[in-house]
Amino acid sequence: MATQPTQTDNIYTAEDIEKNKTMAGLAYFLFFLPLLACPDSGYAKFHANQSLLLVIAAIVGNIVLGIIPVLGWILMPFYNIGILVLGIIGLINGFGGKVKHLPVIGKLFTIIK
Repeated sequence: MATQPTQTDNIYTAEDIEKNKTMAGLAYFLFFLPLLACPDSGYAKFHANQSLLLVIAAIVGNIVLGIIPVLGWILMPFYNIGILVLGIIGLINGFGGKVKHLPVIGKLFTIIK
């Protein structure tokens, strides 16, 4: 029984990953940086997309928790720590040459194609 190739087999070459590790890691500071510096890199775009999802989750989560009185305000610091942890995971994956989705939010959408 043959396995079907995954999306990562076709897009991310070892050369692309090695060449654009730095930009992929820096995407978690400014998600659009890889789009400007290396627009042809699938690897850098992958991490730019993961970073954009992280930014959207942070903004939406903080708005929602900010609207909810008391309980939302109590939960907001824990939510922000979770966002920080996801950002660190993405940063490590980007600089480490790994094509891994962020836990919980990484597989939801592909905004940057």
